Parts: sequence; C-alpha cells; structure tokens
Amino acid sequence: MRSVRIGLVEDHEVVGVGLGEVIRHQQGWELVSVVKSVADLDLDSRFDVVLLDLRLDDGSSPGDNVRLLHAAGVPVLAYTAGEDPALLRAAAKAGILGIVRKSDHVEVLLEAITRAAEGVAVATTDWAAAIDGDAQIADARLSPRERQVLGLYASGETAAGVAELMGLSKDTISDYVGRIRNKYALAGRPATTKVDLHVRAREDGLLPRLRGGAEE
Repeated sequence: MRSVRIGLVEDHEVVGVGLGEVIRHQQGWELVSVVKSVADLDLDSRFDVVLLDLRLDDGSSPGDNVRLLHAAGVPVLAYTAGEDPALLRAAAKAGILGIVRKSDHVEVLLEAITRAAEGVAVATTDWAAAIDGDAQIADARLSPRERQVLGLYASGETAAGVAELMGLSKDTISDYVGRIRNKYALAGRPATTKVDLHVRAREDGLLPRLRGGAEE
C-alpha cells in the first residue's frame, strides 16, 4: 500500500483522536498534523490530502480555506457533519475533491482518502446535492493550466503533441486530462470521450468560434 500523509483541520479534539486511531491501522498512512485552523497548518509538510472541517471556531470561510490549500498544491476533502448546505456549496465551488460526513462508515472515509490522495474526485450524494443547490457549480472550475491543456487537446492534438507544445511529459498531460474529466463529471457534465471533451471545451469558450462552418 502506498504511503499517504494526511492533515486534519478540526477544532474538536475528539475528532482528531478518532481519526488518528483509524489511520494508525492503515499500513503506510500517517496523520501528520491536527490543527484548529488552516493558518496553523504547516504547508511544507507534503500532505497528500487534508481533511477540512467546514465550520471552524476561527470564523474562516470554507471557500477561503480551500483556496489557500489549493494554492499550496494540497488536495482537500470536506470532513463535515453536513448540517449546513450553504457551507457545502461554498466548499464545492472552491474546488474540493469530495465531501465525507463524520457519521460515514470507516470504509467510506478510507476510500475517499485513498481516491483524493490520488487526485481523483470523490462523488457522493452530498456532493450531488451541493451541485444541485447552486447553478454556478456547473462551472467545472478548471485551473488556467487545465484550460490550456484542454484547449489544445480538444482542438485535435494528441497527448504527445500537447506535451511537446507545453514542454511537459506525456504522462503529465495524461494526468491533466484525467483531472479535467473528473472535474467535468463532478460538475454534472461528463466527458468520457475525446469528443465529449471537445464539446465541453467549446461550451466553455476554450476553442475558436465557428464562422461560416469553419473555425476562426
């Protein structure tokens, strides 16, 4: 089993104790840090995933917390009692990889951590409800680099061609494409084929507009 370094942002001590006990039984996994706010998290600790409580006593917003963690390159899972739909929507809009309830079975939590640590989105009923509750979530929220990759790939370039144009490896481009597909799936706009990605790229203005039957 691969090693997984986990952080927890949570201001209720008992939750950290319980999570630590769960993680202790997973070979190669480590609960690196348990803190009460994102500001207290050592972002140089090379986290594979951070579990983020959405309602913290410091008054910080879920959206701001997620964006701060993303800026540090850290994947984020919401870890919540799920009592406030507005908090779930804010976190979903900010780009979390999924939502796990504190009441979920241990197996659900472990599976979500595994997927998130691999950069794979975790689709749940809570996630779907958050998406349905806010029309703006239909935006796949691609990063600038993901938009660049999609624009090239959907215009007809192969993964190898995009890699050469961007000065990256083919494997890196394949990883980008996988993340792009996950983001569209979570936005309720699946893109399982390259044709689907072409359609999504055109919908989002990432390809030249058609004029007289030809692209500009």
